[in-house]
Amino acid sequence: MSTPDFILALRAKVGTHPLWLSGVTAVVVDGDRVLLVRRADNGAWTPVTGIIDPGEHPADAAVREILEETGVDAAPERLALVHVTKMSVYTNGDQAQYLDLVFRCRHLGGEPYPADGENTEAAWFPLDALPPMSEDMLNRIATAVGDHPAAHFHVGGAVTAGLC
Repeated sequence: MSTPDFILALRAKVGTHPLWLSGVTAVVVDGDRVLLVRRADNGAWTPVTGIIDPGEHPADAAVREILEETGVDAAPERLALVHVTKMSVYTNGDQAQYLDLVFRCRHLGGEPYPADGENTEAAWFPLDALPPMSEDMLNRIATAVGDHPAAHFHVGGAVTAGLC
């Protein structure tokens, strides 16, 4: 699924004006490898990302997005990072900024494939041999695979770890 219906309904009313949305990043780990997808819109490799549906619990959204985008079953292990993304401007002019919740997830089963058309590839990569990707995505992965028991979050511009 690409743009959720509730976003299309909002866009019909507000046009391309900025939307503040909630999203998830699901970093799926299986031993020393991580699941990545290559986005169809820009060709970038990323962990699985997606928008939280109205009323949906964030961890459920992470599990749903993993299955929808890659055909892989996974379970959330912990919330790793709470952060705000930079403003995104899409090719059609739509603007959005996200409160992003990064979950570390455990692989339960299934082999990845680009299941829903949002991605052109889905594959496992060794953590020490990731494809080129943005610093932001590398940070999301590093934070999720780290041995920090508490989520990281930003306070006054600094990244800190704390109990959530």
